[in-house]
Amino acid sequence: MPDARVPALQLEGLARNYGERAALRGLTLTLERGGTLVVFGPNGAGKTTLLRILATLLRPHAGRASVLGSELPGQAWQVRGRIGLLGHEPLLYRELTAHENLTYHARLHGVGQERVREVIDAVALTGREREPLRTLSRGMVQRVAVARAVLHSPELLLLDEPNSNLDPAAVELVAPLIGPGAGPTRVLCSHDPARGLEGADLVLGLRGGRTEMLRPASEVSRADIMELYR
Repeated sequence: MPDARVPALQLEGLARNYGERAALRGLTLTLERGGTLVVFGPNGAGKTTLLRILATLLRPHAGRASVLGSELPGQAWQVRGRIGLLGHEPLLYRELTAHENLTYHARLHGVGQERVREVIDAVALTGREREPLRTLSRGMVQRVAVARAVLHSPELLLLDEPNSNLDPAAVELVAPLIGPGAGPTRVLCSHDPARGLEGADLVLGLRGGRTEMLRPASEVSRADIMELYR
């Protein structure tokens, strides 16, 4: 059982470069278990880089990162199966059906077919789950990606603009899985102040890889967020 006393995230001086360009510069924060961190900032601010480090897909070049009590990158193997990632790419095979994609990921995580059926129903794809992904709309593919991200009931959800390609009805449909109150600790990257602040506990504002804002969500206004984009 996870130790609830250990924060979900502990970052100290976290830095990552791409060649000579600094994508993250000395990021320090703590997020408690069950909390939601929302990250705002313009394109190129470092939001996706942060998610990829937390997902163990990138190594930091400096600083310390502890995720669910495991130190990265050395203990990444201990935490990968406890994280759900919903990024810009759906991480799905377009020639396979939704059912085949989810069954493949279920086997990786030791999850049974009952759970596969449960998430297919939850994203309202019953009746379309046997069609190749390449024949589905972008919104339907995004719903399959949501199902994949939560399939193994992760302790930490990493969400990069999760509502992209979803119409308003679909946004409401997937909210019980990835929205406020879904259960797991969440890190959400967003450009939408209204939806991003909903259910948030901590707000991180990035610009040029630097921390421009780090405050409790209760102390952040829409105007504060819009300043990041000026």
